[in-house]
Amino acid sequence: MATPATDQPSLEEKHSQEASDEKESAGSEHPPVVHGDAKVLEVQNEDLALALATGPQLKATSARSLQLFAVLLVAFMGSLSNGFDGQVMSAVNGMQQYLDYFGIDSQDSGGGVGTRTAIIFAIYNIGMICGVFFAGPTTDRLGRRGGMFIGALIIIAGAIVVTVAKNTGYLLGGRFTLGLGVAITTTAAPAYVVEMSPPQWRGRLTGLYNTFYYSGSILCTGITVATGRNSGTLSWRLPLALQIIPAAILAGFSWTLPESPRWLISVGRNDEAKAILAKYHGDGDENAPLVQLEWKEFQESVKLDASDKRWWDYSELVNTRNARYRTFMMLLMGFFGQWSGNGLGYFLPILFGAAGANTQNQRLTLNFANTIVSASGALIGTSLTDKVGRRKMWFWGTVACSATLAIVTGCTAKWGDSGANPAGANAAIAFIFIFGFVYSLAYTPLQALYPAECLHYNTRAKGMATYALAVSCASFVNSYTGPIALERIQWRLYIVYVVWDLFEAVVIWFCAVETKGRTLEELEEIFDDPHPVRRSLAKKQLAISDA
Repeated sequence: MATPATDQPSLEEKHSQEASDEKESAGSEHPPVVHGDAKVLEVQNEDLALALATGPQLKATSARSLQLFAVLLVAFMGSLSNGFDGQVMSAVNGMQQYLDYFGIDSQDSGGGVGTRTAIIFAIYNIGMICGVFFAGPTTDRLGRRGGMFIGALIIIAGAIVVTVAKNTGYLLGGRFTLGLGVAITTTAAPAYVVEMSPPQWRGRLTGLYNTFYYSGSILCTGITVATGRNSGTLSWRLPLALQIIPAAILAGFSWTLPESPRWLISVGRNDEAKAILAKYHGDGDENAPLVQLEWKEFQESVKLDASDKRWWDYSELVNTRNARYRTFMMLLMGFFGQWSGNGLGYFLPILFGAAGANTQNQRLTLNFANTIVSASGALIGTSLTDKVGRRKMWFWGTVACSATLAIVTGCTAKWGDSGANPAGANAAIAFIFIFGFVYSLAYTPLQALYPAECLHYNTRAKGMATYALAVSCASFVNSYTGPIALERIQWRLYIVYVVWDLFEAVVIWFCAVETKGRTLEELEEIFDDPHPVRRSLAKKQLAISDA
């Protein structure tokens, strides 16, 4: 636990500030009495609040901040690359040219269904499952930059194979390789972003990382609208080839990035770590209060002999109550993030067909438009993460997902494929769009941010690899059972997600901790508390006045 800011005379003497009248506001009937002109702040972490209030203020337009944003933009390519696959197979699977070339069974509603499609989709997740066993050790051994580089190279190899595919064997091999590479990049890149981001911007910057998923989605779905008009194999080969671009950027620039200060400390390179921390969090000042606070916490929490130095050792994920609760939170986001209805995204052209979109061009255009709507939701959610809080967004977003899918279910069941009520069919399509918006608002920013925040530094790489395993297993269920379920029960698949989302909301309400407003190291006291949820919601009154 960090030393309270009020016990740090060096900060008070430097900035002529004093903190007083601190007490828990949760459960208190009366606010603290503050005398004079003191400014009262309601905070989760008094140390961080005092450091931010008394030190130099980072400005988003400063040269240092712009340089940091450029650094993080390279890491964002890991998410953008993942976004290509998340939508490109959905779009390609809706092209008759692709289905005919590989002899895949199609459904009148607009895409490949059945066991063969299920295997093509699911092999990607099997690759991810295999990749997670290398992702954690690679990211711990070579650093966050090394993990991004290795993962990107593997993605490039997989993208080349699927682009030149002559038969389904090529597709299966290439998609397996893609999954292997994505498992490593989605372990290293979000860990890098969350560790490089200043604590006051961590929610927005890490949320923006995952929002870049939609940058890839928008680009590839937009291109498929145009290439879908081509009668040859270019219609699907070109979108598949575009996966190479973001991976090439990540591989080409990853070694030029500054390494995570926490990783540098873990391997004994303290001088480099402090210089990077001061440059990007203190505007070049090693004596800035925020830099002093973070440096002190880094040294207390980062262990030189922890399990991250042993590639085979995952015990610190479960060997204490604190660790088990952290792992539980990470796994909740991994499974809930994939089972809240977004698994239907792989089959959107089919769903649009079931809801009344009758031509391939209509379905591809709707898929593109839905991606833009979802991206707007993700951007709004990213802007709210440091204001609304993680727990509140997660809970209400899940409730909204259930409600919108319930409406889609009713509209599709009554008017979807009958053609008797175009307005009813359009309502079903509209609420598919609304579902994409609310899901992206709630989940897209949190999927990279929340698990990385919950994990302790010494378990972050292996923990994020385990998170990727959870996501892969959940996605495997979606991608393998989805085509089969759509073939057999059609729109009734929505009902499963409606009920499950309500269950998720109950679990989130009672179990999810709030991580907003704290340094990563200060979360230790929350997970050590007998009641982590209650402790995470408690706030303190901090009065700061001129000395």
